[in-house]
Amino acid sequence: MTTDKPRPAADKPAPATPLEFGIAEQVALYQREFPTVDPQVETIVQTLNRVSRRMGVAYDRQLTVLGITSAEWEVLKALVVAGSPYQLGPGELAKRLGLTPAAMTHRIDRMVADGLVTRERDENNRVRVIIELTETGRDKWLESMRMAAVFEEELLQDVAGEDRAALSAMLGRMLRRIEESRPDTPGRTAGQA
Repeated sequence: MTTDKPRPAADKPAPATPLEFGIAEQVALYQREFPTVDPQVETIVQTLNRVSRRMGVAYDRQLTVLGITSAEWEVLKALVVAGSPYQLGPGELAKRLGLTPAAMTHRIDRMVADGLVTRERDENNRVRVIIELTETGRDKWLESMRMAAVFEEELLQDVAGEDRAALSAMLGRMLRRIEESRPDTPGRTAGQA
């Protein structure tokens, strides 16, 4: 004989829980454990951290739509920044991206297979290899920039005019302070204002 019983609690889906605390709540928890933490400083730092992470996720989603990875985008960017004719040697690319030659070769192999770049021997120096941006690679880079521009304008819609200039200046000073006090920090942006 079968009776209709409610499902046991173990079979019910667990209620949704937040993946992270709100910033104010997180700062309060930090203060509970470390009372001398400056709540204003911690709020700013935690907000910057979350903005950065969420921007990274948004950019990665845009690149996925285009069928490229952020690693491939970095190669495309390096070639675009090099200027016309958008060519660099694999060693120079590896140096600019902070990669080992082996890692760069692996990345280039995938990109050649996807038609984003070409790899040819230099006609004037058969030992030298040249990596060149293809039209497809350039189109994907340009489209990623268009998509990013729309997202970034939405992101900064509440920050206008002089506030944008002030925010840019403040963030620039913060970045320089990190780079000056922690010269071994990866991702240095030497030459940026």
